[in-house]
Amino acid sequence: MTGNRQAHPLLISLANLDMDFRMKGSHHAFLLIALLPVPKFIHPTEAIRGVLWNRLIHECIDYVVEPLKKAASIGIMMSDPLGSLRYCFTPLVSCIVDTPESAVYACVAGKTSSVTMANYKQFGDSFQHEPRTASTTLAQIQALESKIDPWNLPAYIEEAKAFRLNGVHRPFWRDWPLAQPSLFLTPEALHHWHKMFWDHDAKWCIRAVGKQEIDFRFSVLQPHIGLRHFKEGISALKRVTGREHRDIQRYIIGVIAGAVPKKFLAAVRALMDFRYLCQAQEIDEDGCNRILAALHEFHTYKQAVIEAGARVGKKNKPINNWHIPKLEFLQSVVPNIRANGAPIQWSADVTERAHITQIKNPARSSNNQEYENQICRNLDRADKCRRFDLATSVRDARVNFREAWDVTDGCEVDDDNNDGGTDTQYINSTSSLLSHIQPVANLSGPVRVTDYFSEAQRLHEGAVPNAPHPCRTFANVHTAFHLTRDPSFKQMTIDAVAQMFGLPDLRPALADFLQRLTENPTVHVMGGCQRALSGCSLPFEMLQVWSTVRIQSKAYHNWNEVLPPQTVSAAPCSESWPLGRYDGVLVNTDPDMHWPWSGLKGEHCSLDPKNT
Repeated sequence: MTGNRQAHPLLISLANLDMDFRMKGSHHAFLLIALLPVPKFIHPTEAIRGVLWNRLIHECIDYVVEPLKKAASIGIMMSDPLGSLRYCFTPLVSCIVDTPESAVYACVAGKTSSVTMANYKQFGDSFQHEPRTASTTLAQIQALESKIDPWNLPAYIEEAKAFRLNGVHRPFWRDWPLAQPSLFLTPEALHHWHKMFWDHDAKWCIRAVGKQEIDFRFSVLQPHIGLRHFKEGISALKRVTGREHRDIQRYIIGVIAGAVPKKFLAAVRALMDFRYLCQAQEIDEDGCNRILAALHEFHTYKQAVIEAGARVGKKNKPINNWHIPKLEFLQSVVPNIRANGAPIQWSADVTERAHITQIKNPARSSNNQEYENQICRNLDRADKCRRFDLATSVRDARVNFREAWDVTDGCEVDDDNNDGGTDTQYINSTSSLLSHIQPVANLSGPVRVTDYFSEAQRLHEGAVPNAPHPCRTFANVHTAFHLTRDPSFKQMTIDAVAQMFGLPDLRPALADFLQRLTENPTVHVMGGCQRALSGCSLPFEMLQVWSTVRIQSKAYHNWNEVLPPQTVSAAPCSESWPLGRYDGVLVNTDPDMHWPWSGLKGEHCSLDPKNT
């Protein structure tokens, strides 16, 4: 907040919302229900101040969520979007917290796992320890209270150390039905994976390779559109955000390859495989097995990290242990996936963003007096404006809801007047609704992702009569391509283009392509043995060249969802780019293979147009 005011925001959302909808900050699926205080206790003992703060947090949350606990116990009648009353229950599904906060919520002391019974000496074990259940923790607290008064803080804290508890005697989840710390403390991608990578994996690599060498390797990497280029390296980076964590992870394996022992590289790559597999939007049993295999591979080769001297502590002294809390968290990821679904839906990315939209921005718009009241008033007014925009947009789009719907398409169109037009659209999913009303109303949020597949279909059907020909947007079943209206280089000879981009075999490659197209017009085959001669003749001599192209594909798990388009650059040499700028791509050269289900079979990797 502003004005030297501090508070911990407590946000709430519904777990039965579509994951894609809930994880977009512009949909405002997370609501602010409380501002938890950040007190300053005057007791001289730091341990007692910490216990008082932990107890206050649990007491505040307990007061706020009391109606939810009652609804989870006896149920409550609630209205759904169709206006029908439903008998609902509100169990605690997930607490999206970082590692220190998870220890506070689980009522455990430091150097103790919040989801299992493991202590810090067991964090490096290659198996999952016994889950921490609510009954176990409550039984330990009850045993403590039978001996010592909870408010005799010095004695209570000392006795709680034997059970590795943090001194909280009334957890907010104690009477919440079905609440289990090992289940509702879900894996959190931003802090447990990406932050762990920067705090540990990246530091191992910097020490193993050397600061100067790894900085040099990062500086000479080819820049990619949409990714940060670390032209000064990574060893001196400060205040690194989650975005930088992800960008560094994309490069790190290729950067350290050849500069570290093979087993060291295998250990780091295993953790990277683990993180990428866990971020899938849908994970089946086969995916769980691959995640476990990646984690097992890390534990197989982790000793190489210590042997390389990469594990160091204070004053750069070597460490021969694995007392890393986030490493122990990884053992509970697969069990939690089987209980709560894909962990990417519990990422703190959207809640961290909500801190800005739900607290900081409303606080900045106040007059620095009575923050709480003005924040609530600001949020209420903004919510009413969004609801009004939503209602008018639904009416303008002529959308009705009903439960009988077409599962295949997600929506139905009814022509009541038999005039061939669209009268009413029936929708039952949030994503389908937004896809219809966003073009109608200027709702708050990011710009809608352009669907080049739909644009290519409209151009193919002649729905845009004034569009330039040949069409600048075209697509096949799996990939869509979009070019700007005007090319980057107009009317250049084939030989001039070959010289500019360093493509001596451009002319014979075009001749081979035309020959294959003549033999089979329905199949556009790329690659293969070069058959034409370098000085062969072509039916044309001039070319138009685009240095960038927008490429769009579809989601792996949801074939109806188009992904945001990516820009691929192939710029020739210039003063800014003495060697040119060529982004890497994977091209499927086998028409019998279908990405992404075929994997890398039939794929051709090209780092630049020269195939070097």
